[in-house]
Amino acid sequence: MIPIIEFKDYTYKYRAQVEPTLWNINLSIYPGEKILIVGPSGSGKSTLAHCINGLVPFSYPGESTGSLTIKGVNPAEKGIFGMSKIVGTVLQDTDGQFIGLTVAEDIAFALENDMVPQDEMFRKVDGVADVVDVKKLLNHAPNALSGGQKQRVCMAGVMIDDVDILLFDEPLANLDPATGKRAINLIDQIQKGKNTTIVIIEHRLEDALYRDVDRIIVVGEGRIVADMRPEDLLVTDILNQQGIREPLYITALKHAGCELQASSSPQHIESMDLEPYKEKMQNWYRNAEMPEEKKIKEPALEIMDLDFAYVYGDPILQNIRFQINKGEMISVVGKNGAGKSTLSNLICGFIDPDKGSILLNGSDIAEKSIKERGESIGLVMQNPNQMISKPMVYDEVALGLTVRGVPQEEIRERVYETLKICGLYPFRNWPISALSFGQKKRVTIASILVMDPNVIILDEPTAGQDYRHYTEIMEFLKKLNQERGITILMITHDMHLMLEYTDRAIVIADGQLIADDKPANVLTNEKKSEKAYLKKTSLYDLALRCDLPDPSMFVECFIHYERQHAANRMRGSVDYDKEQEKGQEKNQNKDRMAYSDEYQDEKDKTAEEVAR
Repeated sequence: MIPIIEFKDYTYKYRAQVEPTLWNINLSIYPGEKILIVGPSGSGKSTLAHCINGLVPFSYPGESTGSLTIKGVNPAEKGIFGMSKIVGTVLQDTDGQFIGLTVAEDIAFALENDMVPQDEMFRKVDGVADVVDVKKLLNHAPNALSGGQKQRVCMAGVMIDDVDILLFDEPLANLDPATGKRAINLIDQIQKGKNTTIVIIEHRLEDALYRDVDRIIVVGEGRIVADMRPEDLLVTDILNQQGIREPLYITALKHAGCELQASSSPQHIESMDLEPYKEKMQNWYRNAEMPEEKKIKEPALEIMDLDFAYVYGDPILQNIRFQINKGEMISVVGKNGAGKSTLSNLICGFIDPDKGSILLNGSDIAEKSIKERGESIGLVMQNPNQMISKPMVYDEVALGLTVRGVPQEEIRERVYETLKICGLYPFRNWPISALSFGQKKRVTIASILVMDPNVIILDEPTAGQDYRHYTEIMEFLKKLNQERGITILMITHDMHLMLEYTDRAIVIADGQLIADDKPANVLTNEKKSEKAYLKKTSLYDLALRCDLPDPSMFVECFIHYERQHAANRMRGSVDYDKEQEKGQEKNQNKDRMAYSDEYQDEKDKTAEEVAR
């Protein structure tokens, strides 16, 4: 069979770089295959995608050697428009993909270009909108939607056009777990029904494996590290070595000392043969250390009987009531559009509640301005494009301190420290426009962390992050929480984050609070998980199938073990990280734009002279 996508000894270097991003790529993808591409941030995954859909070399010029053919043609000769008839792409940054003023117009854009008759156009738009569950949103403006809703609209926009290849760049990044499962199921149906070639680039490996894939391509430092069947890859340590999170049940089995075999079919916990591993799992559980109960502290934030509606008669939140104690680290979860981001906007004062009150340290904050609330409450928004206001990374992170009149030397020290923690120090002199979506996300987190607020609200803090950067950010947040007593509230779709890093989960469904409980209890409760569009953890299925007596307690023991494991790993890797940082500095010319340390030094000197 002739490959539909074929890289032969392909190397690519962006025009602004000294060294290539992709090195000697040899990869063949055949018609009708479903391929999953994984790798850490900056590994070259997105560049591979840009090569496939024609953005390289037209939108991202550079130099290449070797050969690349898509359906027998060279993308450089076909052009972006020509490639769009072969490859449909769902971008990670959804805001950069909208064309129409309404959802219906946006979905219909490709059909309008092809002059499809209106009756057929309406039928096709209704059909695909129903499949991705946006039919009720057809008259809405795309930019007014939640992150998950935007993602589904983008999926509909490319699925409506009959293309040979569908390319998904982080399709699950902004979706709640249940909607993510539906998205993966939908992609699977399209592949099987139309024999479409599917290429998925995704950090959430376990969620992406909800339906079978033919192969997993692991990319590291611009090279293909592995090209294997899922069952063969999951029994190796390649994912851990590349900083990619394994499925939770695989990690749990390895913690118990199980030597996994590909013959056990480990791709899905539901169908995996667990008989050879039951005894070791039972022994591990019997000897596992139980987590200690935390003492209740005084309240930091109190949400009192909160009601809110954007349109009268159509409530978004109803009678929301819960308390966040000082020094707590909690998660707010629920399906897309449930009102989670609206809740954060109410706390920060961007909108006012129709009923109820919000107390900060025991005092009602109804009369406080946004600026006054911002002195104590920091918000990291879901979409980084809505927060960034400076062209350079350093300037963006330093902005809040500069406005407050902090001395330049202190600003530089605090900004550099924060950038190192967030994995952005090598990019401190970069223009933000040169960063990936995930890197922009880390810039916005750094711009809030550098301010050292009392309460931090993070809306999807780890969306689009690889496991290494996810762990660095979350361990830093945990350190802030434990050592400085900062109260942290995280709005998230990441069930692993909810389990590993928070002690309580506030669950919102259809505008109502349906649970305020331990994460392990929430994710082992099928009724509540289903109502809130959460995904029951695979650890629960593992516990049931290994005949463990208390699945909920097993989940807690596993998470307690993971927390200790992560803390020890971070402590043990301090020296390694310092060496890595030196290496990044030494090799920064690989990805350097036309900005240097000398530029920053001169800029700082100028600022100091102005201050004097």
